[in-house]
Amino acid sequence: MAVRAVASPAGFDEMVSGTERKYYMLGGKGGVGKTSCAASLAVKFANNGHPTLVVSTDPAHSLSDSFAQDLAGGTLVPVEGPYSPLFALELNPEKAKEEFQSATQISGGSGIKDFMDGMGLGVLAEQLGELKLGELLDTPPPGLDEAIAISKVMQFLESQEYNMFTRIVFDTAPTGHTLRLLSLPDFLDKSIGKILKLRQKIASTTSAIKSVFGQEGSPKPDAADKLERLRERMIKVRELFRDTTSTEFIIVTIPTVMAISESSRLCASLKMEDVPVKRLIANQILPPSASDCKFCAMKRKV
Repeated sequence: MAVRAVASPAGFDEMVSGTERKYYMLGGKGGVGKTSCAASLAVKFANNGHPTLVVSTDPAHSLSDSFAQDLAGGTLVPVEGPYSPLFALELNPEKAKEEFQSATQISGGSGIKDFMDGMGLGVLAEQLGELKLGELLDTPPPGLDEAIAISKVMQFLESQEYNMFTRIVFDTAPTGHTLRLLSLPDFLDKSIGKILKLRQKIASTTSAIKSVFGQEGSPKPDAADKLERLRERMIKVRELFRDTTSTEFIIVTIPTVMAISESSRLCASLKMEDVPVKRLIANQILPPSASDCKFCAMKRKV
């Protein structure tokens, strides 16, 4: 069923005021209806005259289901219906993982250690094992996929062609990923340190090995350079989350003990990270008319 505009919630006048660009991040426990709420909020912004973009990194493509149209493909799609000006974008976080692995990959093999071992450099391969660089290559940290996706959207919106959007709504990943996302720049700092240490270890090897790392022949950006650029993008994402003038994180929850407990922990953690939280959406609230049902009446009481 396609999303329809909902009645203005308390505080919506403040959210819709002004023409400067604002970002709204919706997050919370899995299954509380983050995508539906993000879609509804985006519709409301658009219906109030704001050129709006709603973004989802959910590989299940729930945003497409919300608007009853195909939004996959990683490109902006105008949302059909009386929602103008509203656009939607679904990104596949798995592709973001591939980008990370590409940034830390020296060749087309399965990883630096396997590649060097295949060259017969067993000693160097052991040194690589000591660095535990394979863990970095093969197991990207949780939250990195979404961080890369968000940074891509930020780069996209910086272009002149798409600077018209004044409201950007993000349907973010479940709670744990959101919190880990904020610590990624520190993680990448350590990762880059490992890459630089690796370069020092191979500095005395043959020119053939140096050429693999782009030090001879046609210049190629090496892993350290790629990771440095990636780290800078992650810092921008973290700064966006903490920008009190342009960003607001909205927690979505439902009236159950588990959901409320997790939402409370999320709120406390976000405030510790200096992420602005002003509002909470309580989804799936039963109306008073549901009291005719004994089960519904008890659930509403909770």
